[in-house]
Amino acid sequence: MLPPAPSTGSSRAFARGFCSLLILACGSAQAARIAAQIDGVDGLLKDAVATSVEINQYKDRDVSDAQARRLYERALAQAGKSLEAYGYFSVKVTGDLKENGGNYVAALHVAAGEPTRVAALDIRIDGDAEGQADVRKALAHFLPAKGQPLDQASYEKSKATLQAALFADGYLDAELVTHQVEVTRSANSADIHLAWKVGSRYRLGATSFEGGQFPDALLERYIPWHEGDFYTQGQLLGFQQRLIDADYFSIVQVQPDTEHAHDGIVPIKVMLAPAKRTIYTGGVFIGTDTGPGVRGGVQRRWINSRGHKMSLDALVATRLKTASAQYTIPLAGYDNHTLSFGARYRNENTDAATSRTFGLAATDSKLWNGWTRTAGLKFLTGNFKIANIYGDSTLLYPEVSLSRKKADDPMFVRDGWSMTMSARAGASGLLSDTSFAQTSADAKWIHGLGERSRFIARGSLGATWTDDFNKLPPELRFFAGGDRSIRGYSYQTIGPPLPADQVPIAQAQCAAFPKRTCQDLVIGGKYLAVASAEYEYYFKPNWGIATFVDTGDAFTSFDSYRQKIGTGIGLRWRSPVGLVRVDLGFPVHDSQNHGVELHIVIGPDL
Repeated sequence: MLPPAPSTGSSRAFARGFCSLLILACGSAQAARIAAQIDGVDGLLKDAVATSVEINQYKDRDVSDAQARRLYERALAQAGKSLEAYGYFSVKVTGDLKENGGNYVAALHVAAGEPTRVAALDIRIDGDAEGQADVRKALAHFLPAKGQPLDQASYEKSKATLQAALFADGYLDAELVTHQVEVTRSANSADIHLAWKVGSRYRLGATSFEGGQFPDALLERYIPWHEGDFYTQGQLLGFQQRLIDADYFSIVQVQPDTEHAHDGIVPIKVMLAPAKRTIYTGGVFIGTDTGPGVRGGVQRRWINSRGHKMSLDALVATRLKTASAQYTIPLAGYDNHTLSFGARYRNENTDAATSRTFGLAATDSKLWNGWTRTAGLKFLTGNFKIANIYGDSTLLYPEVSLSRKKADDPMFVRDGWSMTMSARAGASGLLSDTSFAQTSADAKWIHGLGERSRFIARGSLGATWTDDFNKLPPELRFFAGGDRSIRGYSYQTIGPPLPADQVPIAQAQCAAFPKRTCQDLVIGGKYLAVASAEYEYYFKPNWGIATFVDTGDAFTSFDSYRQKIGTGIGLRWRSPVGLVRVDLGFPVHDSQNHGVELHIVIGPDL
């Protein structure tokens, strides 16, 4: 006897349950994932395999059993092919596909074998192009060299570098006509054959200017070549940098006009856009040597069609007040030749000295063999008080200086240096109260150590000869101590002491004016020798710590040199307005000086 047929309602319930089970089963199958496990190679080669296998594109996607097997079969071929770019042409890849908890794991065992090495490197360049500096350098550094593994990325980069070098040395029609790489798999060797047809070397034609606010005659002063000279990319870059340094333009583009090049002559096209003509600056600051203060200024980038400039600046701080004006006239020539005339008032009040001076200066500045050479005549007059002893002086003297700096990044130097050397001399008589001669030098070197650290070294030297040292104002005496000197001491507190016969006079001044201090009766020295070593470590991109050692002295004779040492720790912050340095320094082995000195400096490294 047959069982009774299910009712219509129960049939529907049965169908719904069956479909639900079927959907769950399908969902479970579709929920499978696949991943690749790679062994046999490490580092760059392992990364190359992982990037090339299609499996890794499905690590976050559902796959079916059939898809998983297809991806695995493709991965075997893809893994072997991926290493050819690194010179491995005998790669063997084995593996297996395993199911683990409803997911798939494709195990790839990669045997890279021996790399294919360059057996022959044949590079041919017709004409005389091989004799040019940029081309010689590109040939000398071509990779892969003979005997090295055949690395496709290095090969393509070297080809592009050599092509760029030909262009940079004036071979604007240079064309790569042969580029072959013959690989012998059985011998794991490769022969590279390259040939360039370079054509004639171009010469520089006429230079045209567009968008500038000055007559062409003024802009032509900055051109560092003569029409008809051989074209070099370095000359164009130098010309562009000179226009940028002139500070007249917001946009400067110097390019060869290859569309109109003919008969071995290429014209040069310069695109310019004027910068903002007047700049106003202002802000607050704090420095441990000067105290808190405000500064402001106005700069007129150009006053007339001849490119004359003018600037006014003022600074008011607790210990320093200055006001200055300068007028600058650019002269003909591509060496940034300028004449400047300036006036300056300075009122400084430190623990060591107080001075109120007024100065005039006329200077001539130009580029000279990569250095900035400045020569001029200066006039300085005023009164001062050093170690509570009053004095006054008027001096007229010539001065010459050489300065240069190089940096990979002006805002945060990883590799760079700066140096300034200066000399000045005056003779007693007309407008001068004493005869003197003085030389000084300052240098700083910065070198990156790894990705997070820097080493900084700096030094200062100075020497003075004079008939009457007492007639020299504080600006022409040497002191040590402070945030840019020996940081274990206050600003300008290191130097020869006041002579014993003048100490009672200074103490009487202190008694008459209780607010004055007789703690640091330092008069400054004829000589200066200071050196510093510093290590910085950046634990975050914009935050770092530092430790340093500073040493040296300001002294009157070599017999009186007494080495002072300061050491300490610091904090560094790469702020939006520049590097902020906060240092805590203290003297070492000094029985007369104790405690900790705080130094804060905001500004560029060089």
